[in-house]
Amino acid sequence: MLAFLAARCIPGIERCQGEVYRRSFEWCGRPGTVQVSPANGAQLRVELSGVAPGAVAALVARLRRVFDLDAEPARIQAELGRDALMAQLLARRPGLRVAQGWDGFEQAMRTVLGQQVTVAAAMTLAGRLVQRHGQPLALAAAGLSHVFPRASAIAGLTLEGLGMPRARAVTLTTLANALLASPDLLDPGQASHTALERLLKLKGIGPWSAQYLALRQLGDADALPLGDVALIKALQVLEGVEADLAHRAQAWRPWRAYAAQHLWTSLSDLRPPVASQAQ
Repeated sequence: MLAFLAARCIPGIERCQGEVYRRSFEWCGRPGTVQVSPANGAQLRVELSGVAPGAVAALVARLRRVFDLDAEPARIQAELGRDALMAQLLARRPGLRVAQGWDGFEQAMRTVLGQQVTVAAAMTLAGRLVQRHGQPLALAAAGLSHVFPRASAIAGLTLEGLGMPRARAVTLTTLANALLASPDLLDPGQASHTALERLLKLKGIGPWSAQYLALRQLGDADALPLGDVALIKALQVLEGVEADLAHRAQAWRPWRAYAAQHLWTSLSDLRPPVASQAQ
């Protein structure tokens, strides 16, 4: 989990040092920061700053979702492990979780910025977006300078000069407008098929982006971005054949999101690593 977060830290709003993850956020119009680190046993230690006491319970619930703490590793292992390849990957990394986005708008921006580029390139673009359109962080926090932009700050912009194709910039503003019009568009826990239908109607959002948002934001344990080149590559490397991912993945249902996370993570075992789209 820490390796996943460290590779995807957006400059200015997130930082990973050793076993500590820190980020800024806005909650009910107020800026805050959170620091998360391993505690004794299977627990996380959380330190919040700038947060009203009444907001703590909701933020803890948010962090439980972000770190996928309500997953059922024993059940996932028992069911997903019926597949020989997944049994091998589960043994390599037992209890691997599927990290979730902090909120719908931020994860939507990450997903679009990650279309057809590497993780590092996407984080560079996200850092530019934050520096130009995020709010300066009104708290003293080493390494954290901004809060991620609000949807309202992006909706009316052209986003020129960020270093991405114009069509992708248009998709960012399209999503910002869509979330302003329908704040529940990416609410976690909703029926994925309904959200996917709504997302696929938006210009610039194809099956990969929609499924990735279902996996990373909606919390759909069976979501799978079939066109992801890194998933296809991982399957080819692990099984030694050019497999049909859609057909192969039928054996992983209803845990395809966890299967995908294991496949993506397996690429870190290769030298040099394979570039991944996964944001």
